[in-house]
Amino acid sequence: MPALRGIILDMDGTLIDSNDAHARAWLEAMAELGFRPPFHKVRRLIGMGGDFLIPQAIGIDAESEAGEAIGRRRREIFRESYLPGLRPFPAVRELVQRMRAGGFQLVVASASKRDELEPMLRAAGVADLVDAVTSASEVADPKPEPDVLVAALDKLALTPEQVLMLGDTPYDIEAAEKIGIGVVALCSGGWAANDLAGAVAVYRDAADLLARFDSSPFAGGENPPGQNQAR
Repeated sequence: MPALRGIILDMDGTLIDSNDAHARAWLEAMAELGFRPPFHKVRRLIGMGGDFLIPQAIGIDAESEAGEAIGRRRREIFRESYLPGLRPFPAVRELVQRMRAGGFQLVVASASKRDELEPMLRAAGVADLVDAVTSASEVADPKPEPDVLVAALDKLALTPEQVLMLGDTPYDIEAAEKIGIGVVALCSGGWAANDLAGAVAVYRDAADLLARFDSSPFAGGENPPGQNQAR
């Protein structure tokens, strides 16, 4: 097995507490055009790109006139009303510092657009710790397609066998599985451990992973029974 050399970091719900904010921004934008899906339906779709979220939430094509209007308005609402108040989860900077101390190359791969991702990196307090960033602005298809992860691998010049991903949604796992990348999952994004089937390990949040880092897959740990599920 190739040695682990890199870590792909998801942003929303993993490093920064933003999944509810994204859902509310989508709901406000949809309501302005007369669409009112329930919160829980949209919330369960956060983590996938708008190209997939819009048709699943309200049954219209994301590239239709209404779909594109909703997407534009969602970005405006999110940047103006929600982005300034976002905060990282506890111990996020310390966790990323621990990863750097382990000699790993670090790249952020997000379903967010670049103009949203860069302020979130600063809000998360990790902008100075990552080697590269990939966003939905750079690829043809967002998660759950693997395009953004392929772009992340290219920036690190590593193979799927040389990296692990840290994520928080089934869409991270689905995208990573398509190209053979293992995922360590956190429940901080609002998903339960049993929703994150397919992850190589599941932790409660960044602080939980940091506390058990030396026995985690990032340190070569085997995660024996009782250690691979969030508690």
